[in-house]
Amino acid sequence: MYMSVVIVGGNEGMTAQYESICKEHGHKAKVFPKENASLKKKMGTPDLLILFISTVSHKMVIGVTQEAKKNGVPIERVPTSSASALRAALSRYAG
Repeated sequence: MYMSVVIVGGNEGMTAQYESICKEHGHKAKVFPKENASLKKKMGTPDLLILFISTVSHKMVIGVTQEAKKNGVPIERVPTSSASALRAALSRYAG
């Protein structure tokens, strides 16, 4: 099942890897590794929001979770920003 995924946080150097992992699972991803003033606007209404909570500021978490809840977007909080943690999170939401 195709999903649009927004990933907030993570390692900036792994942005391309996060996108390719999502592509492997058949999903399209937008990755925001660091704080961005217009993040809430750019986020849109994805099918899933993944938060790498170890690499994201508390303020950023609050902002994006409020936006996601307002739009009914499921939120997956992932403790580490590793490739395997992302794969596990995506597999939990696979059809």
